[in-house]
Amino acid sequence: MRLRHIEVFQAIRETGSVSGAAQLLHVSQPAVTKVLQHAEQQLGFPLFLRVRGKLQATPEALELEREVAKVSESLQGVRRLAQSLRGQPENRLRVGATPAMALSLLPPVIREWTDRYPQSSCELATQHSRELVQNLLMRELDLALTLQQTDHPGLRSQPIASGPLVALAPRGHWPAEHLGQPLTLNELAGEPMIGLSTSDPLSARLESHLANVEPPPRVRIAVQTYALARTLVEAGTGLALVDPFTALGADERLTVQRTLSPTVKVTLYALTRADETPPHTQALLLEMLVRHAEKQLAQHRFE
Repeated sequence: MRLRHIEVFQAIRETGSVSGAAQLLHVSQPAVTKVLQHAEQQLGFPLFLRVRGKLQATPEALELEREVAKVSESLQGVRRLAQSLRGQPENRLRVGATPAMALSLLPPVIREWTDRYPQSSCELATQHSRELVQNLLMRELDLALTLQQTDHPGLRSQPIASGPLVALAPRGHWPAEHLGQPLTLNELAGEPMIGLSTSDPLSARLESHLANVEPPPRVRIAVQTYALARTLVEAGTGLALVDPFTALGADERLTVQRTLSPTVKVTLYALTRADETPPHTQALLLEMLVRHAEKQLAQHRFE
């Protein structure tokens, strides 16, 4: 099937008629009929049968539809990529970040950047790490902030800052005399915990650290974002192990924090495309990100 055949096929499936497909595609009915007949001749079987005045897909067409959907999705990706390649203004940046980074680190950085460069504009997106990588490769983002290092050959990973993994708990969860002291892994035995999704890269590291804790922590709830884990801790749902940037945004009236012993370090990375020289404004933004990240970690007191 040619691309035009696929376009007509999907339009008929969506509208249920040749006239509807013609209207959707902004062409004449004879043009749609001609393309449909040509597709059926090439395939060697009918795609539609007329049933009570409507075109109904044949069993063969329904089998084809799954593969056609994949082609259509790829074409949409090509269109988005082509649109991005038309040329983005030098003074416009598209930045993506995981929810924790978007809430804690980005606001003061963007504030400084827009104050210093008022003629520049910035588009911000909050996504999971997998989506950030995909959108960078599709040129829908210029820069992404994530706690997951990528080994994709088309992307470059630049460490921004590192900090300790933090145990976050509702206020009053630990005795006052324990605050200010590191939390040993054995102290997590039997604790009600909010876990991370198994797709999270930090989740596998935590499992290896907690493997010898007896009895194991009771993971009652699993979440996909550190920000949601923090919110659940603030609501008194349980204890969570989170990155330091997520811990920075925790409500101190509702929570307390302790670093782990032994220390588990997590690193924040800035991802960019490896096949191009970043614009001047992007390099400036990266400098600000490094400075603000180090400042936030240095000023925060992990109890």
